[in-house]
Amino acid sequence: MTRRLVLASQSPARLALLRQAGLAPEVVVSGVDESAVTAPRVPELVALLATAKARAVAEQTDDALVIGADSLLEFRGEPLGKPADAAEARLRWLRMGGRSGTLHTGQAVLDVRDGTIAARDVAVSSTVVHFATPTPEELDAYLASGEPLHVAGAFTLDGLGAPFVRRVEGDPSGVVGLSLPLLRAQLARLGVRLTDLWRR
Repeated sequence: MTRRLVLASQSPARLALLRQAGLAPEVVVSGVDESAVTAPRVPELVALLATAKARAVAEQTDDALVIGADSLLEFRGEPLGKPADAAEARLRWLRMGGRSGTLHTGQAVLDVRDGTIAARDVAVSSTVVHFATPTPEELDAYLASGEPLHVAGAFTLDGLGAPFVRRVEGDPSGVVGLSLPLLRAQLARLGVRLTDLWRR
């Protein structure tokens, strides 16, 4: 019997990635207050946030595989989530242009059975992102699109921001918001084959 799959995230990019991989998750937004979660290092922080989101949704279900995820760009040791406004996004791009940062995505997979978390797997995907330097006109146009305001680090690989990324070292899907190779490995550690979750 195919297990129920729940994505504890409102990210359209994460949902699209899972659908592209043949999965059909339900979406349940966790409502976790991310500002209340702290950690000394960015990879630890995204792992804690992913776990908190997955746990909050797991408490609302009796039987499912629950996936929680969170992404932050680490740039010069500073964690960068979604910018507060266009002015902040502009400042970030003026700093990031021509430089590199590391996009960390924490992923928590909880196996919920009979209303109890029977098993869990928490891991982090880290990918180095090398940014191009947009011209002032390009940056104005990108900011005007609104896209950078809705994503960690104020950029995307699966949208208008892709031309402003020179290359990545690591898993591109992790930069989009959910590492599919890592998810496959996490499910395997929980005794679940990703292919068994493919929608039929």
